[in-house]
Amino acid sequence: MISTVIHLALHALLPLLVALLFFRQDWKRAWLIMLLTMLVDLDHLLADPIFDPGRCSIGFHPLHSYTAITGYLLMTLWRPLRLVGLGLLLHMLVDASDCWRMAGFPLP
Repeated sequence: MISTVIHLALHALLPLLVALLFFRQDWKRAWLIMLLTMLVDLDHLLADPIFDPGRCSIGFHPLHSYTAITGYLLMTLWRPLRLVGLGLLLHMLVDASDCWRMAGFPLP
């Protein structure tokens, strides 16, 4: 339960931190764009069950695939899509941290 709350909080707080550190002049816009990328989790609706606390999202859901992640990385190279790509990569990082924890790699 507590790990789920931490996971959800990180999806909002990590983009906030990045927005404040790297996009200070326009941090609210940057944070909002990166928060909107959380809609990538709509691909969970394709899974059965929709939510499984023991399942690693990375490599399982279509928008969490390694191919998609490569696309998100490429998005950061084009200025108009940079914040979207960055938000998606931060989302994948938070999801990957859950996978690492489930695999037995303790995180601080």
